[in-house]
Amino acid sequence: MPGSHRESATEAAATVFVVDDDAGVRKALARLIRSAGMTARPFPTAEAFLAESHLEPASCLVLDVRLPGLNGLQLQEALNRKGYPLAIIFITGHGDVPMSVRAMKAGAVDFLQKPFEDGDLLDAIHRATARTRDAFAKRETSTQIQSRYDTLTPRERQVLCLVVTGLLNKQVAAELGAAEKTIKIHRGRVMAKMQAASLADLVRMAGLLGIPAQRSGSQDMGEQS
Repeated sequence: MPGSHRESATEAAATVFVVDDDAGVRKALARLIRSAGMTARPFPTAEAFLAESHLEPASCLVLDVRLPGLNGLQLQEALNRKGYPLAIIFITGHGDVPMSVRAMKAGAVDFLQKPFEDGDLLDAIHRATARTRDAFAKRETSTQIQSRYDTLTPRERQVLCLVVTGLLNKQVAAELGAAEKTIKIHRGRVMAKMQAASLADLVRMAGLLGIPAQRSGSQDMGEQS
């Protein structure tokens, strides 16, 4: 079936990291993951995992909660601090509700109690790898937008910040003490350098850059050139 082929191709590109101090569990999980057409990379400790780079667009982490040294929740916190866009599935034989809530609040995809069904883990892996791909795509988009923003002059950045709040050209001109004609020129350059197709597109980009954008009551600001 075409759908099955597409899913297989996606799975084949995925790398699943497994961190569990039980050698038997690591071996069994690696076998299951590989049987589904994915790459498995097992590690006995969180420290061993952190010693390598894991910034891969199609990947996820199957992580035991209780580990010698750095435990699973601490590893999750470490990855979050590093900004690693790596989706995590927790597995444990000694979990409790507060522990699972903490893990999920910190961004875990799932929290599976041992013993669990193979199908449940594979389903979680599919969701996790999809989340990692999305995170990488968003980060790449943000990087591109930041690069465009870096090409703006200080004045063009001022214009951008005011335009995305919904101000018209004449209002921006008044704010900056400049002629409206000059603001129109700056605005055109901002749109061109940011590769924004519309004001809404520019507002979206500003949001990704962390620039506050607030629509005004104007109905058709896009016509202001």
